[in-house]
Amino acid sequence: MKRLAIVLVLLTSFGVMAQKGDGPRMQKGQKMNMTAEEMATMQTKHMTLALDLTEAQQEKVMELNLEEAKIRKARWDEMQALKESGDWKKPTDEERLARQNERLDDQIAFQAKMKEVLNEKQYDDWKEMRKHKAMHGKKKMQKGGGRG
Repeated sequence: MKRLAIVLVLLTSFGVMAQKGDGPRMQKGQKMNMTAEEMATMQTKHMTLALDLTEAQQEKVMELNLEEAKIRKARWDEMQALKESGDWKKPTDEERLARQNERLDDQIAFQAKMKEVLNEKQYDDWKEMRKHKAMHGKKKMQKGGGRG
């Protein structure tokens, strides 16, 4: 009888532990609390540490990162304003395709600018860093259950 009670307690505890909990979630808008200048500075410093950038490269990369951060911040603020006003609605397939094309064009242009600033080894390392970051983000999205 005692063994049966212990087995039932163990099975119950395993069942409870197996339930999906809230667990860690991706924080919404963590970086968007920063200004565009702060985001660009942070990203430039990370790149300087990872790629061993020279002073001249740091200045050029800072300009590029600041330009990109301002665009991201403006888009973020626009989306938040739409959501808060209640005017936001799910984009149509055409709108989504247009946005995705615009985003990809921006990424291609940014990549070309970075290729001008970085030497060949730094550029390869930078592309590898971006690839790793993208894959890590996909894993987080799958683990966290999506965007929201």
